[in-house]
Amino acid sequence: MKLSQMIQDQAPMEELAAHLDSLPALERRAQTLAVEAKLQKLLYERAQSSAPLSLDFFVPPHVPDNTEVIHYGRNAMPAFQYFQKRWARPANKEGQLIGYNEASMRPLIGPGYFVAHPTDAEGTDVRGAVVVDYFMTPDPTTPPGWPRVRPNSRGLQMFVYNKTRDYMRRISQHVSIGIAYRQEKTVMGYFVLCRDDKTQ
Repeated sequence: MKLSQMIQDQAPMEELAAHLDSLPALERRAQTLAVEAKLQKLLYERAQSSAPLSLDFFVPPHVPDNTEVIHYGRNAMPAFQYFQKRWARPANKEGQLIGYNEASMRPLIGPGYFVAHPTDAEGTDVRGAVVVDYFMTPDPTTPPGWPRVRPNSRGLQMFVYNKTRDYMRRISQHVSIGIAYRQEKTVMGYFVLCRDDKTQ
């Protein structure tokens, strides 16, 4: 059984999570990245019943500070659908992660740096318990090999990342789904992420 078919068949979230958790890492990634736009919307809506995410989901506690963790992604856009969100835990900031977007268009549109943090202390934001916040710019100190940090209000990246936030929900131990908002008003679309198996 494939994840996409299970979503179409309205399988319970517990079954979706168990299915993904049982797969080898490469197959889990392949099935996650095969989820198309219309199914991403359905999956996000149904994931409201899942347990809230924490920052440890994106960078597990055993990963050292300032160490890259890759989540492979697919968005609901008609083009340039595949990308990576690369995350790290900064050594000097508690309660947040930093990251950027790696994709074939990154040299043109920029890295799209973000700061991820809980949406609120009580976890009452129904959109998701963790927000990827492109309004915020990380400190210049980043993991080795990352591109130079620059605000999303500069260059061509302002048309992609500026004034946006992504709200994240849990699917399984490695897989999450997000919804992107522009200025907290306009829904820009959905995307799925699968954490790299090396970060288990």
